[in-house]
Amino acid sequence: MTVHFHEEDLAADVVFDGPVAVDTETMGLITHRDRLCVVQISDGKGDEHLVRFGPDSTYDAPNLKAVLGDPDRLKLYHFARFDLAAIEHYMGVMAGPVFCTKIASKLVRTYTDRHGLKNLIDELLNENISKQQQSSDWGGPVLSDAQREYAASDVRYLHRLREELVRRLEREGRMEMAQACFDFLPTRARLDLAGWPDRDIFSHE
Repeated sequence: MTVHFHEEDLAADVVFDGPVAVDTETMGLITHRDRLCVVQISDGKGDEHLVRFGPDSTYDAPNLKAVLGDPDRLKLYHFARFDLAAIEHYMGVMAGPVFCTKIASKLVRTYTDRHGLKNLIDELLNENISKQQQSSDWGGPVLSDAQREYAASDVRYLHRLREELVRRLEREGRMEMAQACFDFLPTRARLDLAGWPDRDIFSHE
């Protein structure tokens, strides 16, 4: 298992096989204000790739964009709504099609309100990850070893989580509902970017 670090784009010789797990690190939670700093990506084969963008980046990353924008390659996320919006806003790519482990968890783990990635990995995979670096400064000139390991761990387990969550969705007869939610996520992200982040446009209000 190796964590590979790249500046501004994936290396041209990086090739992924099948679905890829994707995550982002930003300066904060307001997409228009808080710039995209890191994109993590892995095909679940044992290596993770971190692509760091500097404060003056133009996000001209053709190799990474080719993977993210591939309409035939499934992307796995935990809370895809946020990552999709950040990637589209800064990189101009809608990185679907989507499987979101957070939504899948909410549809099948109805016995709990603990749907964080750490909770899922602990319960479903019997593994433990640290979230200590979650709120650290991702825009600095150097990423610490702890930050790199944290970022890599956010994509390291998503393939295995998907397998278990699909099994449970099928068991409970909710796979079709889940897929409809995943298909809507790009539109949900675009609604966030367009100014409807906190209102349910389907409500009567």
